[in-house]
Amino acid sequence: MKKYLDSAKNALRTDFTWNRVGRLTRKGARALPEASAHYVLDKFPIIGWLPRYNYRWLINDIIAGLTIGLMLIPQGLSYAKIATIPVQYGLMSSWAPSAIYAFMGTTKDLSTGPTSLISLLTAEIIEALHGEEWSPVEIASAVAMMMGIYGMVLGFLKLGFLLEFISLPILSGFISAVAITIILNQMDSLLGEPNVGDGTATQIRDIFQQLPQANGYACAIGFTGIFLLTVLDQAGKRWGKKNRIIWFLSITRAFIALVIFTGVGYAVNRSRGDSENYLFDVAKVQADGQEPPKVPSAALLSKVASRSIAVFVGSAVEHTAIARAFAVRNNYVTDQSQELTYYGVTNVFNSFFHAMGVGGAMSRTAVNSACNVKSPLSGFVTTAVVLVSIFKLVGTLYWIPKATLAAIIITAVWPLMSSPRVFYGYWKTSLADFISSMIAFWVSLFVSTELGIAAAVGFNILYVLLRQVFATVRSLPDARHSTTSELPLPLSIPHGEVNSGVNLPPDVRVFTFTDSLFFPNAYHAKHAIIDTVKTMHAPIFNGNCGLEQERKWSVTGEKRIAKLRRRAGITDATHLPPIGMVVLDFGRTNHVDVTACTHMKAMVQEVKMYGGASVEVRFANMSEYVRQRFERAGWTLVDGWQSGSESGRQDETKVTRVFESVVDAVLAPRRRSTRLGTSGSEKSSGESVNKGGEKVSMREQV
Repeated sequence: MKKYLDSAKNALRTDFTWNRVGRLTRKGARALPEASAHYVLDKFPIIGWLPRYNYRWLINDIIAGLTIGLMLIPQGLSYAKIATIPVQYGLMSSWAPSAIYAFMGTTKDLSTGPTSLISLLTAEIIEALHGEEWSPVEIASAVAMMMGIYGMVLGFLKLGFLLEFISLPILSGFISAVAITIILNQMDSLLGEPNVGDGTATQIRDIFQQLPQANGYACAIGFTGIFLLTVLDQAGKRWGKKNRIIWFLSITRAFIALVIFTGVGYAVNRSRGDSENYLFDVAKVQADGQEPPKVPSAALLSKVASRSIAVFVGSAVEHTAIARAFAVRNNYVTDQSQELTYYGVTNVFNSFFHAMGVGGAMSRTAVNSACNVKSPLSGFVTTAVVLVSIFKLVGTLYWIPKATLAAIIITAVWPLMSSPRVFYGYWKTSLADFISSMIAFWVSLFVSTELGIAAAVGFNILYVLLRQVFATVRSLPDARHSTTSELPLPLSIPHGEVNSGVNLPPDVRVFTFTDSLFFPNAYHAKHAIIDTVKTMHAPIFNGNCGLEQERKWSVTGEKRIAKLRRRAGITDATHLPPIGMVVLDFGRTNHVDVTACTHMKAMVQEVKMYGGASVEVRFANMSEYVRQRFERAGWTLVDGWQSGSESGRQDETKVTRVFESVVDAVLAPRRRSTRLGTSGSEKSSGESVNKGGEKVSMREQV
C-alpha cells in the first residue's frame, strides 16, 4: 500500500496538469481581492469618467438628452404598436434605460430603448402564446426578463465574444427580413384596411384584395405623414450641416409629425361621439402614470425562455455592433461584455415595470452623436423628458392617428433594409456568405424570425466544420507559394528580433496569422494587432492620441493599454518607438470571408489613426485565393513596389502592397525616404548596423 501511495504522491508532484492547476489556483487566490474590487468598479464606468467630467460639456449633454427624449416619445409609442401591446407601455419601457446607461454604459453616443427588431420578435412570441392565461403586456415583460438574464450571464462572465459567431451577412439578411415584416404589419393601419391576416404571403394577398375597402381618410393621414417625414429627412441630409434650424427640424421630425397629426385627430374626431364614428382609427392611449412594479410569473418565464433566445441574439448583436461602430467613429474604446451586462441589468429592471425589451437603436444613436454629446450623462435628461410625457401628456396622446404611427414606423425601419448591392457584394466575395444571408432573409420572412436566424447560424457552423475537415494542403516545395516566411518564427513579437541575429527596425511590426481568418476569429485578430501596436509603439501626437490629446470622458482604452504594457514589462512608455510599418504574413491563411476583410479594413484605419497617415500596411505570402477574396471585397492590391507610370496612376493612400515574402515586404522602399533605425535615429531604407558598428544591408544579414 505504501508503494502505491508513494507512486500517487510522485505522480501528483510531477504531473504537468496538476502542477499547472496548482499554479493557477495559487495565482488566482493571490489576485482575488484586488481583482474582485476592479471587477466591481468596472461594472460602473461612471466612477472612472465622472471625476474627469468637464462642466463645459453640460450644455451639449442637455441638448442631446432633450433631443433623444423628443425622439423616444413617438418611437416608444410606435414600437409598442409593433409589439401588439397598448402603446402607452412603449413610454413605460423608455424612461429607465437612459438613466441606467449613465451609470453602466461604455459609450457616450449609444441611445437605448425600444427598437423595431425587439418589437417584432416580441410580437411573434405574443402571437404564439395567444389564447393562454396571460395578457400581451405580461408576455412582453417576461420576454424582457429572459433577455436580461441571458445578457447578464454573458456580460458578468465576459462571454461577449460568443456573439461574434453571428456573421455580418446573416445579420444583413435577418434585419432586412424583419424590416419588410414590420412594414407589412403596418399596412392595415396605414390604409385603414380591416381583416388583414398574418404571415407574409397572406398579408400581401389581403392588402391588395382589400384596397377597395381602404379608408380614404386614414390613407390621407398616413401618406401625408410619410411625405412630411421624408421631406424633413432629406432636407436635413442636404442642408442640415449649413442650417441648424433645418437640422433640428430633421432630427425631431417624428415628434413634429406626432404633434401635427394628433391635433388633426383631436380636431376632427372629438365631436363625433363614440369611437366607431371616428373618421379614422386613433391610438386611444389610456394610462394614469407609471404602473406599480410586478414580478413576471415563473410559469410564464418558463414558457418564453426558449422563444426569447432569438430576441436576445438579434438585439444583443445589434446593440454591441452599434456601440463598437460609434466608438471607432469617435475615437474611444467600448467594452462589449460590459455593454451586455448593462443590457441584461436594464431589461431585468424594466421587466418589473410592465415594459417590453430594450436595446441600442441606430437612428437615435446617430442623432445623439450628431448632437455632439459629450458623455452618458445626457441619459438623465432623456429620462426626465419621457417621465414628463408619461405623467402629464398621456391624455393628449389618446388622439394620435394609427396611420401616423404606421407612417413613423415605416420611415424608421425602411433604412434598415440592406440594398441588393450589399447582397451582390456577398455573392462576389463569398458564396457561403451569400447563402447564409439568403437563408436568414427568406426563412425569417416567410417562416419565422426565430427559425431564420437559427437556420442561418446552423449553416455557418456546418460550413466552418466542412472547411476544417477539407482544408487545402499545398504540396511542397513550392518557392512561389511557400507557407513559411523568410523571417521565420521564433520571431519575438514583443521585441521584433530574429533568431539569426537580424534586428527588425524598431518602427516595424510583423504579424503572422496562424490559421484561416474568418468571422469567428476576425474581430479577435484585429484587436490583437491593434493592442500590440498600441502596447509596443508610441502614438502620433496629433490631438487624437498620445499625451497631448484632448482629455476624453472615457478611460477604458487608457486602462487597457496601461495593463498590457505592465504585462509586457514596459515601465517607461516615453521611449517607445513610433509605428512606421505593419506587415501581415498570410503564409498560413488559406481562407478569408467578408467579416475578416471588413475587420482588417477597420484595423488599418485604427492603426493609422494611432500612428499617423504615413504608417504603411503591407501583405506578404498571400495565396491567390486569399488575394482574390480581398480584391472582391473592395481592396486595391498591387504587387511589390512598382515605380514609374503604373505606380503613378495609383492613389497610394488607397493601395495595399503585396510581397512574395516578409523580407521583401520589410526591405522594399517606403513612401517616405527614411525610416527609424535600430538605435532610434533615421537611416536609409534597407540598412542596419552589425555588432561591429558597420552599416550592412538587412538582406546580407539574412
